[in-house]
Amino acid sequence: MSLVELIAQADERGLAASGLACLDRCVPLLGGDDELLRPLWASLADTGDWGAGLAIARGKLGGEGPDEDEATVLTRRMLEAAPAAPDAAEVRMWADACSVASLQIHRILDPAEDEDSLDARREGRTDGMPPLAAAELRRQITVLEVLAGHGPAGLRRALEVSVEGRRVLRAVVSRRARGRS
Repeated sequence: MSLVELIAQADERGLAASGLACLDRCVPLLGGDDELLRPLWASLADTGDWGAGLAIARGKLGGEGPDEDEATVLTRRMLEAAPAAPDAAEVRMWADACSVASLQIHRILDPAEDEDSLDARREGRTDGMPPLAAAELRRQITVLEVLAGHGPAGLRRALEVSVEGRRVLRAVVSRRARGRS
């Protein structure tokens, strides 16, 4: 099943987790630490307050800097566009936008060129896809499949997938920064 189909079939918790996972993997671009979004994950497991966690994350990551690159701006937009409640009607649009933004960020950071459109990639055409973006696409699909198959019990696995992706992106960002020095 394609990513687009999985998003279309996901329930509100799955959509919120999908959007949150995309944001979580990209947080290193904003200088966020590994624990920054934990309160939001806890709220999806019904043990925390989404709105309070969102306010803390937004407060800690501050506003836009003057010299932010495109990948950082896209990450900041994901955070700013997060709905006030994970059960709100706009969570589907947010999850879909986060999916697109996260894939675009991974394409920007991948030195290999991708000739195909993001829409084509999200619909399942992955031949010749650059490795960093392909791995992000697989992570997005895994998060949605785990949550569809296991409901709230799948949140732990979704978080594990997100942590793995965050580590990969942090390494890419670090390598890129060293290359500029």
